Amino acid sequence: MRTPSPGLRAPVAVTDGLVTLGPEAVRLRAALDTVFTGWAQAAGAAEVLYPPLIPVADLARFDYFTNFPHLVLAAAPVDTDAIADLPTREAGPGTTLGGHQLREAGLVLPSAACYNAYLSLSGTHLDEPARFTTIAQCFRRESHYDGLRRLHGFTMREIIAVGDAGTVKEHLTTHKALVLDFAAHLGLHLTTDVATDPFFDADGSRAVMQRLFPTKEEFVADGGLAIASVNYHRNFFGERAGITYAGEQAHTSCVAFGVERWLHVLAARFDGDWDAAEAAVRSFPGPREAS
Repeated sequence: MRTPSPGLRAPVAVTDGLVTLGPEAVRLRAALDTVFTGWAQAAGAAEVLYPPLIPVADLARFDYFTNFPHLVLAAAPVDTDAIADLPTREAGPGTTLGGHQLREAGLVLPSAACYNAYLSLSGTHLDEPARFTTIAQCFRRESHYDGLRRLHGFTMREIIAVGDAGTVKEHLTTHKALVLDFAAHLGLHLTTDVATDPFFDADGSRAVMQRLFPTKEEFVADGGLAIASVNYHRNFFGERAGITYAGEQAHTSCVAFGVERWLHVLAARFDGDWDAAEAAVRSFPGPREAS
């Protein structure tokens, strides 16, 4: 069994929603991402890394500040005119930067990995479906934080499809089966719960359709923790970002994995034996072997 490097205390340390991963957790994280990127490669998804910040104006196109104001974390520059009031080395715990010390924020920290993918396609006319995979550090302001279950900053891997309705829904069907097979291999009991994403005006026709035909399913582990989801957005992002496929507004879907939440459930499943968890993940057959 591998041992931690000297001076590193625990595989995971979390303080105020901010996590540090030690070597054991990093290895398990890498093993998980190998599985997810293997699925993406099998689906023909190109790997892309997007900017770590999103312009306010771009997110506003998606009604983000109407639907998710409670999650927003803005990246505001320091007002250098107030430099004399900025914290010094004597600053104690809980020290903050006040509004009078900051200038206007034109950028926001992303709360999900896929927004930049749709924005990158703004004004694009597709002749064939497109698939992408990306991984991002995401950030959410929450009412409370709870170990790896609920973090201030966390990692999200997504596999995204853009095209016609049939293609993007098949993308979700395929990956839903893969997630459930993977969970069974690991000895995880997952249930699928229908969830609601407020992308659509509550009084609008899309919201009615969402209630009739749910667009989001979460994979929930024992204890009620959602560790992955499949999401069908219909033509919402196609319309708002001006993305067309074969002359019509493109439909989009994504499969999302909360990486730290997977670490949490696997640590519990293997009683804190990170090496055993990693071995189980790495023993999962790849897409070609599984087929």
